[in-house]
Amino acid sequence: DAEASCSKLTRPLAGVVRRAGLSFMSNQRQQKPTLTGQRFKTRKRDEKERFDPSQFQESIIQGLNQTGTDLEAVAKFLDASGAKLDYRRYAETLFDILVAGGMLAPGGTLSEDVTPTEFCLFKAQEDIETMQAYAQVFNKLIRRYKYLEKGFEEEIKKLLLFLKGFTESERNKLAMLTGILLANGNLSASILSSLFNENLVKEGVSACFAVKLFKSWLSEKDISSVATSLRKVGMDNRLMELFPANKRSCEHFSKYFTDAGLKEISDFARNQQSIGARKELQKELQEQMARGDPLKDIIAYVREEMKKNNISEQTMIGLIWLSVMSSVEWNKKEELVTEQAIKLLKQYSPLLKAFTSQGLSELTLLLKIQEYCYDNIHFMKAFQKIVVLLYKADVLSEEAILKWYNEGHVTKGKSVFLEQMKKFVEWLKNAEEELLNN
Repeated sequence: DAEASCSKLTRPLAGVVRRAGLSFMSNQRQQKPTLTGQRFKTRKRDEKERFDPSQFQESIIQGLNQTGTDLEAVAKFLDASGAKLDYRRYAETLFDILVAGGMLAPGGTLSEDVTPTEFCLFKAQEDIETMQAYAQVFNKLIRRYKYLEKGFEEEIKKLLLFLKGFTESERNKLAMLTGILLANGNLSASILSSLFNENLVKEGVSACFAVKLFKSWLSEKDISSVATSLRKVGMDNRLMELFPANKRSCEHFSKYFTDAGLKEISDFARNQQSIGARKELQKELQEQMARGDPLKDIIAYVREEMKKNNISEQTMIGLIWLSVMSSVEWNKKEELVTEQAIKLLKQYSPLLKAFTSQGLSELTLLLKIQEYCYDNIHFMKAFQKIVVLLYKADVLSEEAILKWYNEGHVTKGKSVFLEQMKKFVEWLKNAEEELLNN
């Protein structure tokens, strides 16, 4: 009886244990996502503590305060700190401190989290020698940590957008430094796009900053080097955007930069505008030819554009020649291309004649023909026939042809073209002698 009684007691107890076990397992299954979620949260919290810009800022400021005005010591400190501090993540903070002394808030004001350092670009002396020394600090830092290149360009773009938040002296120092860094190739001229910001342009900040920047750049490199850097990133045609729309003219730009002692920049911008005008003119000419506009209308249009854009007849005849020769699809067979060229040039000889009123224009046209026939191999045998056709059409005079033959030609295909022209030149000389004898 005692055994039976004990058995009765254990059966319900076993059931309770089983239910408890199932409940525990069920709870375990349900808690899995919760536990996983908690694990992620922990990682995020650890990450936040680990990457703290204020700690990074304190470390850099402390180091700069210790090195003081000795920029060699600053460069060494920055070199060594890259191994301990996370430059990759905090590039913006690093550059903010080196330029302004502390982290910058939007608009260019200093953050009040930490006492800024006095040993930075904005607190340095405002002279070109000091700025060159600072440029070396940045140069060494970026050469040592190549991954900072992109972050540095982004920083300079940002600083240019903050110009209104800086004092005049701070702007001047930043302009000088930027000019030196552009000259040294540490920056791409694409950073200048920040200066086209509407608010900066409207208040004259952009143009004023650009004057200081270009003076600094030109103290290191010549205008051809500056021009090459600008062209590389398409900035050569955008300099007018430094001024508001109502002042965006070549005359205003030229006067502003010439008065500021930057005639090289003034001349460069004028030349760029002229190049742009010539490209537009050539495009329009080709469209008029494609439409089959009357030659008298094309001549009138070209004369008007020459006057408006101050384009010489020598430049214009070169443009017209290229426009004419680009107006058709040329035959690939050498024997047929000459015939095609003669037919086309007969059609457009009145247009060419209208813009060869000067001997220099005729010689320019002859040189363009020589270069074209040399550069386009199917035309090598067509040179003499083209020249004779244009002589008969009164586009080219015998004086111009003889001058080209004797001294005015270029080296491209010289021996081939002189040999082609030999008999015709002899005929011209004999005709001239006969005329003189009579």
